Amino acid sequence: MKTSLIVIAGLLAAGTAHAGAIDSACMKYAGRANAATCGCIQQVADSTLSRSDQRRAAGFFKDPDKAQEVRMSPSQADNDFWARYKAFAETAEAYCTR
Repeated sequence: MKTSLIVIAGLLAAGTAHAGAIDSACMKYAGRANAATCGCIQQVADSTLSRSDQRRAAGFFKDPDKAQEVRMSPSQADNDFWARYKAFAETAEAYCTR
């Protein structure tokens, strides 16, 4: 919880984020999402994921089955990524769905 509050505080201070991999994928593939929501999700991604992780996570918008493959993977690298992705998703949901 403390980490989420720190991330949210950083997001409030960050202002408008540049378009990144998550924002671009969100706008292209997330149906009813709007620019403000996608931008918010990108801000959370900028604060919680590396650029490499962002590119990988952006692929989930186009092909959600990839997320399930990563989640179920026996690879330690995939498990580590999934933990980071899950923390990102929980923070984005808390911060961007108010």
